[in-house]
Parts: sequence; C-alpha cells; structure tokens
Amino acid sequence: MLHNFEPPATDDEIEAAAIQYVRKVSGTTRPSAANEEAFGEAVRAVTAATRTLLGSLVTKAPPRDREVEAEKAKARAAERYGQRAAASG
Repeated sequence: MLHNFEPPATDDEIEAAAIQYVRKVSGTTRPSAANEEAFGEAVRAVTAATRTLLGSLVTKAPPRDREVEAEKAKARAAERYGQRAAASG
C-alpha cells in the first residue's frame, strides 16, 4: 500500500511496487536478455501509472503512519504463518 502516507511514497517505493507487479504478472523475477527491454518498459509504464494514480486519489482519512502499518503487517503475518504451522503440525 502506498496511498495516504505521511510523508508520501517515494519514487523508489513506487518503482519497487512497479517491479513487484511486473514480476508477478510476467512470472519471472529476472527477465531473459531477450525480454529485458520489454520488462524495463513495463516497469516504467507501471511506475508512471502509479504516480498518476497516487497523485489523483482523494481521501478524508488521516495519513497513515509507516511504523504503525509495518507493525500491523508483522502481526498479520505472524498470525497467518502461526495458524499454518499449527494446522500442518
């Protein structure tokens, strides 16, 4: 999630999200030499689209705190993986 944080998402965070998306859609973490240009162009296009989206979104909610959200994510992951371990064990 990149929307509604203070300070706003950085260019690096937006690009990292774009790379993650392109990797997910393409099914590869590293493109072959033959696909490197297409992969890079897709990352650039998704990065630009994400910047546009984030710049256009409007909310009345107060900005999120990155540290609080990170702790919530850690707690969700611990619960999720804890339940899987208990179910499989």
